[in-house]
Amino acid sequence: MISLSHVTKLYGSVIGVNDVTVDLGAGAYGLLGPNGAGKTTFLGLVTGQLRPSIGVVRVFGERPFCNARVLRRIGYCPASDLTERSATPREWVRYLVQLSGFTPAAARRLAEETLEQVGLGEAAGRPLSTLSKGMRQRAKLAGAMAHDPDLLVLDEPFDGLDPVARHELVTLVRTWARSRSLLVASHLLHEVEALQAGLAVILGGRLVASGSVHEINQLIDTLPSEVRVVSTAPRRLAELACRCPEAEAVRFVGADAFIVDTRAPRLLADRVVEAANAEGILIRELVPGDRSLEGIFGRLVQVHRGVAP
Repeated sequence: MISLSHVTKLYGSVIGVNDVTVDLGAGAYGLLGPNGAGKTTFLGLVTGQLRPSIGVVRVFGERPFCNARVLRRIGYCPASDLTERSATPREWVRYLVQLSGFTPAAARRLAEETLEQVGLGEAAGRPLSTLSKGMRQRAKLAGAMAHDPDLLVLDEPFDGLDPVARHELVTLVRTWARSRSLLVASHLLHEVEALQAGLAVILGGRLVASGSVHEINQLIDTLPSEVRVVSTAPRRLAELACRCPEAEAVRFVGADAFIVDTRAPRLLADRVVEAANAEGILIRELVPGDRSLEGIFGRLVQVHRGVAP
């Protein structure tokens, strides 16, 4: 469905994506990465809005840039808010469907059906300027889905939604993707997990991992975590930490702190606390490593570059 071969996109001296090679067959995928990772650039290349500086992008076997045959088969929901605020959701969605080649009568019918699907039936006749951000998100999603594309591309589609609305639209998109293909960009792992999609992980413009959620979690679990310890006797406590079978490496940070690499951070922390109590050492801080997406992606980058254990 989607194929990128050694693709780089430059904005002057800034790299949007860097030497990305990936093949995604039909199905549902989540493009996961923190803000600024290159997700929107990746989606811009796939949806034909951007031409690669280097490399080849193919969607449905063809280059998407300025290719009407490919673009008609793609539905796109951007992360940016709607700038056209005087139109109603009904007018906006109908306009987008007509751009995809449908007659005005067919566009009206598809717009009404899709606005009902996303829960905007009653608000379809109100100007977009009077709607909440969450309702405008629903209108954007309706505009992407209404012409029944073969590939639906969504950039942070659930941003601004309350938990109930997020659950409703996740369910709607997941149901929709059972018979067609889906690519969703998000910085929230749980959103992608809820869609039951495969993963492509991007950071700093590089694709650092791809696979199922289970495979990505397995990879993360194989990487050492860090435990940072600040105490009144760091040298002695670091010596005791080195004796723990869970410790893989120790390094000092400043005059009173050290960091231990381990694959069992909770067990190691317990052993360090026991050792400190036995020696009468005061622990001022004991902080586990960064388990946020930023931290996880950082370790995936290390694996990608071949520098992690």
